[in-house]
Amino acid sequence: MKTYGLIGFPLSHSFSKKYFTEKFLNDGIADHQYELYSIENVKSLPDLLSSNESICGLNVTIPHKVSVLPFLNEIEEAAEKIGAVNCICVKRFQGETYLKGFNTDAYGFEKSLTPLLQPQHTKALVFGDGGAAKAVKYVLKKLKIEFQVVVRSVTENAILYSEVTPEILASHKLLINTTPLGMSPNIDTFPEIDFTHIADQHLAYDLVYNPLETTFLLKAAARGAVTKNGLEMLHQQAEKAWAIWNR
Repeated sequence: MKTYGLIGFPLSHSFSKKYFTEKFLNDGIADHQYELYSIENVKSLPDLLSSNESICGLNVTIPHKVSVLPFLNEIEEAAEKIGAVNCICVKRFQGETYLKGFNTDAYGFEKSLTPLLQPQHTKALVFGDGGAAKAVKYVLKKLKIEFQVVVRSVTENAILYSEVTPEILASHKLLINTTPLGMSPNIDTFPEIDFTHIADQHLAYDLVYNPLETTFLLKAAARGAVTKNGLEMLHQQAEKAWAIWNR
């Protein structure tokens, strides 16, 4: 039996187990399973791997995308530049466990965002500055899209929500939520910007996929913006992870 899984805390919002379980069933992949490993402290990772020797690969979600780095033997170049890992390939040699980290969030985000980009999407507002935001910023730099990070507490190289002026909203036509705001069960939360300054030239992208229509997306759509949730990004990054695990 080959086991794959997801580490994070909490994991009540995860679609990964359902996605991979259905994939194994639909593709006729026998002797494979996908489990959820709710670990509050990433220091539990070595014990998890030693007590589950069938684990061949792991996805990583909040809050471990950055804190997992010191536990890895190797990190791919893109993940190293991003500074966050959401996929681990687990290899075992003569009783030793070797962990290599990857970032498939960047791949999934780029694949799902690029078809929606229009000539006016030259500047972006990125809400949040956690592990997911690191992948988003990496892709925006790659696509040569200028960006401004927006956060709730004073941070270097970022502005506060209260500092997002009508002029900034007018000039930044790409809006990206990388925070858990709006995620079930807290579906009434959202990045607190003035939505009256959003129009049909804007593209609002939310990495949240549960619910499929967050309050952020609903408010943006009400102003005529094109909207996109994080479900396709999830699918794209999951397939990339599967390819990595089976190299």
